[in-house]
Amino acid sequence: MIDLEGKRALVCGGTSGIGKATVASLKENGAEVVILSRSASGENTISCDLEDLDTLTILVNKEIEGNGNFEILINNSGGPPSGPLIDATPADFEKAFLRHVLASQTLVQLVLPGMKASQYGRIINIISTSVKEPIPGLGVSNTIRGAMASWSKTLSKELPPSVTINNVLPGFTNTERLTELKETLSKQKGISQEEVEMAWLSTVPEGRLAEPSELGKVVAFLSSPAASFVRGTSIPVDGGRTGSI
Repeated sequence: MIDLEGKRALVCGGTSGIGKATVASLKENGAEVVILSRSASGENTISCDLEDLDTLTILVNKEIEGNGNFEILINNSGGPPSGPLIDATPADFEKAFLRHVLASQTLVQLVLPGMKASQYGRIINIISTSVKEPIPGLGVSNTIRGAMASWSKTLSKELPPSVTINNVLPGFTNTERLTELKETLSKQKGISQEEVEMAWLSTVPEGRLAEPSELGKVVAFLSSPAASFVRGTSIPVDGGRTGSI
């Protein structure tokens, strides 16, 4: 059994898709969850754009000072727009690097003192299988996700023994972002959305899309004491699609 009683979690992008499913899974296993998102509202939320590092720092520090440390951090943000890498502008890379790598770095620096004090920390980054096999048509995303994986692996060698960091790599998952990607590819290739999905599923041994809740359960495990010896890994949750070991 996964037991997260007494643990506080900060979940980025927790209002939709995999982030929302992660919030549900963490709560089901006893964690107190604070959602950080541009569209967050209500109790136990922080409304902030990850690209605004100054405001992010102020609001997260305020939450920690007012309500206590976080033992769990889930770095999760929508990926950059699709498109060929050759067409990407410097601004495209800067925006994506800020939202993913720099925001994650900032958040780790903010929550790490509390994790050290608690002698318990779990940092999980929800990124992409593209860190193992680049995905055609997602040039900027492939680049930035790879940077996130290298950042995470480097940190895994520097963090104290009680604080782990790992990556979850979603495959084709039934989210709004995947639907948007399907629509884009349908227009680009001049085929139906059903044909796009069939082509995807032909590469997945499980023969279906993942449900966000299936990703949330893996994140909850990595957040738990049961995963204490899992460190610096990138774990595909993709139904077996990724060809690399």
